This record gives sequence, C-alpha cells and structure tokens, in this order.
Amino acid sequence: MRKLILCAVMTLVAVGAWAQDEKNTETVSGPKIVFAENKYDFKDITQGDKVSHTFQFENVGNEPLIISDVLTTCGCTVPQYPKEPIAPGKSGKIDVVFNSRGKQGVQNKVVTIVSNAVNSRARVSLVGNVLPAKSDSGVN
Repeated sequence: MRKLILCAVMTLVAVGAWAQDEKNTETVSGPKIVFAENKYDFKDITQGDKVSHTFQFENVGNEPLIISDVLTTCGCTVPQYPKEPIAPGKSGKIDVVFNSRGKQGVQNKVVTIVSNAVNSRARVSLVGNVLPAKSDSGVN
C-alpha cells in the first residue's frame, strides 16, 4: 500500500513538472513589447525645469511591432517614438520630456504606448517632486 501511494505521488509530481515546463516554453504569437524599466524617478526638481528620459524596449515576440500612438496624461509630457516597425528581437526607444512649468508637488506622469502587441497598451511613467520656484525678490 505504501508503495502504491508513493508511486501515485511521484506520478502527480512528474505530471505537475511537465505541465509547468509546457507553460514556460509557450511562444508568444505576435509582437510583444517589454520595457527595460517601467518607471523613472526624477527625484526633486525646481518648478520650470524640464526632465527628459529615454525608455528602452524590446520586441520579444515573433512578429514586427508597430506603435500606433503614445498617449500622455497632459500636454506637459511630450513623447517621441519610432514610426517604423520594430522587428522581432530588436530594440527601440521612447523619449519623453516633462515640463514642470506650472506644476508643483508630487508628479506621476503616465505614458501609454498603443501598439499591435499582445500587450497592446503598455505603460511607463515619470515620477518625482516639483519644488516651488525660488523667488527673485532681491530681499537679503
């Protein structure tokens, strides 16, 4: 009886390991965008400063990646992105500039990348704190 139970447990473990291996070896059908980082923390800046950052990505899928649009939460954040298809296994970049003029306090500027990827709406963000501008009142 003990041998029978041991045999059943061993079979279940082997089937579970095989099923897990099957999951890990699934290939992505279509393009898939993967970013090197999803968030950039620009720390403290002074109101009126501009922050720029480049988000690197790779197409880890098996078809060309086409970015159709990049959306931002306000006009203070301006993205530049590749208009040509990114081949499987190739990399690209999205440059983002945040203008802190008129902003103050903690900021979280989300950039949404719209594409033909299996993860069709990827998001990255710029976060940080905008300190008040120093006044030039001339008072000592």
